Amino acid sequence: MRNIFLVIRREYLVRVKKKSFLVMTVLGPLLFVAFYGTVFWAAASSVDTKTVQVLDESGLFRNKFKDSETLKFVFTDKSIDSAKAAFPSSEANALVYIPANVIKAPKSVRIYAAKNVSLDLKSDIEKVIEKEIEDIKLAEAGITHKILEDSRVNINSETISLSEEGEKTSSSGAATVIGGICAFLIYMSVFIYGTQVMRGITEEKTSRIVEVIISSVKPFHLMLGKIIGVALVGLTQFVLWILLTTALTSATSAIIGSQLSKESVQVAKEMNKAQVPGQGMPGGNVDNPVTEVLGAVASLNIPLIIGCFLFYYLGGYLLYSALFGAVGAAVDNDADTQQFMLPITLPIIFSFVFAQFVLRDPDGTLAFWTSIIPFTSPIIMMVRIPFGVPAWEIALSMVLLILGFMGTTWIAARIYRVGILMYGKKVSYKELVKWIFYK
Repeated sequence: MRNIFLVIRREYLVRVKKKSFLVMTVLGPLLFVAFYGTVFWAAASSVDTKTVQVLDESGLFRNKFKDSETLKFVFTDKSIDSAKAAFPSSEANALVYIPANVIKAPKSVRIYAAKNVSLDLKSDIEKVIEKEIEDIKLAEAGITHKILEDSRVNINSETISLSEEGEKTSSSGAATVIGGICAFLIYMSVFIYGTQVMRGITEEKTSRIVEVIISSVKPFHLMLGKIIGVALVGLTQFVLWILLTTALTSATSAIIGSQLSKESVQVAKEMNKAQVPGQGMPGGNVDNPVTEVLGAVASLNIPLIIGCFLFYYLGGYLLYSALFGAVGAAVDNDADTQQFMLPITLPIIFSFVFAQFVLRDPDGTLAFWTSIIPFTSPIIMMVRIPFGVPAWEIALSMVLLILGFMGTTWIAARIYRVGILMYGKKVSYKELVKWIFYK
């Protein structure tokens, strides 16, 4: 046990003290926040007010085009030929021609510009014209636009879980998002840190350092120490990423939020006031998006999700890293690892693919069996848990994952004890099976 602890301590300190670890631990959140800030900055700075000339021969759209923060409409009474001739010298970005027979021939509308107009600008202009033509045709049929709008109903149902504890509000959207994020994080961590174990063992083997280490440490203790040591490194980096990203994202959001214009805030308030009482939250209050998000997250069993995430994160890593370690001990260089990587990575990839179907039916047969099998349970079970999973299924999945880790570790140890000192031999699957049953 003491030797395992020494190996864990060495593996942890060697990797944590590396400049690459420190740089990536700090640089990862900074890059994420930089991307996050750049997107918002680009979205805010790319909004330019465009001027659009409108030549309306029908006279139906004089007051229908409304100015906004991005569009300014200017009407002209010139003929189409004169308007086109004067357009290049004007400051307008586009010229909209609406013929007199637009009701009978709506496709006769033309948009002229020095260059191609953007899809958004074209869409905005077309929507205004389409809406006015619809209103005119509905009025001719004796139906006002208001009657049509009143007939449209927006259903926003509330999901409630019925259990022995009674009724409890739930959120399918929040469960889907949280489950997907947890599954993706486990998927990435297994690949990143499992590969680190494999490469670390391969480097020590090729440099012959392992020959010195094996003289004082049993192969199984060495392999187990490496696996746990790298797991702690990954967990440390993971926790630091969460803390730094949360802090930086909060600071960036506060800075961006303080720069929002008062007009935008006022518009949001007016839109909230304009909503019909009783269509929001209970009691006639207006729906608040922030409140809805917080309520959706609060409806989930957060302590259970965090606890299960840590267990399946470590369990999935330990199971696969043992196999990665066996591959690293069996080969002499990184090029030879490719032939043995496919059987290990396929279950991980299949798990991520199956997760897309499990999100649609978290209680189906596929969801149950893939969340029980140790090779797929770390990802699939984390997709299911936010939706609610019976305690016995979680317990069975955890027990099988522990047994799976013990089994893969035993197999990896049998391969490791022979392969770690094997040089210059091309290893095959048949040879690996022989190593497992060597006495």
